[in-house]
Amino acid sequence: MKKTVYEFTAKKNNGEELAFSDFRNRPILIVNTASKCGFTGQYAGLESLHKEYGPQGLVVIGFPCDQFAHQEPGNDEEIAQFCSLNYGVTFQLMKKIEVNGRGTHPLYDWLKKQAPGALGSSVKWNFTKFLVSSDGATVKRFAPTVEPEDLKGDIEQEL
Repeated sequence: MKKTVYEFTAKKNNGEELAFSDFRNRPILIVNTASKCGFTGQYAGLESLHKEYGPQGLVVIGFPCDQFAHQEPGNDEEIAQFCSLNYGVTFQLMKKIEVNGRGTHPLYDWLKKQAPGALGSSVKWNFTKFLVSSDGATVKRFAPTVEPEDLKGDIEQEL
């Protein structure tokens, strides 16, 4: 079993490989996102965190996911365009993935083991947030109902 987030890679929405080792000693906020969800407005809050704390080291990464009520039907290009046009998103968006079930991305398997939810380890809905500390191993999970701005205290502790 991998011990830190730095041992993972994933595909950016443009198909390039992203190595989490590039973010060593920086906190990383990882969120499963969707464009047609009641929480979609959180894109604005995530972008705000990216702009405010990015220069201090925070990395915000969005993983589009279509496993919850088909709320992310678009392809990677459509998703990026939607996020840019509607929310001015400049943080890193990844290729659409699965966060539960047999096709779960290995990163999400690891995140869920590091920070199980109150009702078990599976991700329950879009905009579940995982804050990985700068040690790359400690993970805090936040429910979809937790607004991005409510993470500021936890982020500031990690910076």
